[in-house]
Amino acid sequence: MKRRPLWQISVTTSIEAEDAVVELLARVFARAAAVYTNEETRITIASVYCSRRSEWTPRKRAALEKGLEKIAASGLDIGAGKISAKRVAREDWSESWKRHFKPIAIGSRLLIKPSWVKRRLRKNQAVVVLDPGLSFGTGNHPTTAFCLRQLVAGRKKGQCQSFWDVGTGSGILAIAAAKLGYVPVHAMDFDSEAVRVANENARKNKVSEKIRITRQDITRIAASARRYDFIVANLISNLLIAECKRIVGRLRVGGVLVLAGILKEEFADVQKVYERAGLRLIAEQIEGEWQSGAFLRSSQS
Repeated sequence: MKRRPLWQISVTTSIEAEDAVVELLARVFARAAAVYTNEETRITIASVYCSRRSEWTPRKRAALEKGLEKIAASGLDIGAGKISAKRVAREDWSESWKRHFKPIAIGSRLLIKPSWVKRRLRKNQAVVVLDPGLSFGTGNHPTTAFCLRQLVAGRKKGQCQSFWDVGTGSGILAIAAAKLGYVPVHAMDFDSEAVRVANENARKNKVSEKIRITRQDITRIAASARRYDFIVANLISNLLIAECKRIVGRLRVGGVLVLAGILKEEFADVQKVYERAGLRLIAEQIEGEWQSGAFLRSSQS
């Protein structure tokens, strides 16, 4: 049976604007982007892959164009800034990912790697096997990498710690949490396809019995007495601000909340709201146009 082709949506840009363009594609299409740079010409092509032509809509083109204008206005050289779309064979897509997706080591305790890479693990090193696909979340996104580092840093040996992943995407953070020994591990996403992919990735990593992944809307989750030791919320800033009470209400005193996926010019507003809710910023990272932060709940508010 002949496999259906994919649609490759690409932006031709510069090395200087590479990170910002990759994040723009990820935000518009809710999936990770592959990147190719010609070292001689210094031209970068960032691409996402869609399973259906209908996913490439005029609205998404307009969002890309507006995003590129914003990146250019920030002072970055976006190069040609050309947007293109073409059909490609699935085999070509697969090989493209294999060239550009590399293992990611989070210290000595966690390794994120694709299935085709063979690497000897360090002693007591947990491994998450995650092949890039048509859903977002491979660990290459700077905000995801920050979350992974905080997960590793926050794991207390010999203690029982619970974890809640809000906006799980591919399930990478929930799977990593289970591998690191957090229990119980709960995850949610509004996108039913993300939930399906996250559950599939959990099965592939043999942790499906340790994780509960459900489709839920953060704006409509019911009140619950359950509190978590560690929460990650990778959502847009407007949603983080609007749902602060719901999110903080699930965090135990002494627990850590990591907020990611925030544009750096919007981070101060998010920080202010969560500090008013009784949290204290204990770690942060700025990379490209993104800013992430880890907050400690030191008291009941």
